[in-house]
Amino acid sequence: MSDKSRGAYWSANLRIISISLVIWALVSFGFAIILRPLLSGIPVGGTDLGFWFAQQGSILTFIVLIFYYTSYMNKLDKEFDVEE
Repeated sequence: MSDKSRGAYWSANLRIISISLVIWALVSFGFAIILRPLLSGIPVGGTDLGFWFAQQGSILTFIVLIFYYTSYMNKLDKEFDVEE
């Protein structure tokens, strides 16, 4: 793998990690804590949406991000010919 292609690979890797961390922080910290008063009027399963994000939404979002990251990295590995 050349230095240019190695740099492009790691740039794409760091970009997807950064995007995933921003989404995770927005859902777990933003929706569950900061925006909780705004989401309190929206009912979900017998409770408000802010509480749901604090209890379930952040965990489910994290699991979805894990599966998306693995599928994206498998595609990226094939693109740069570094697959296992």
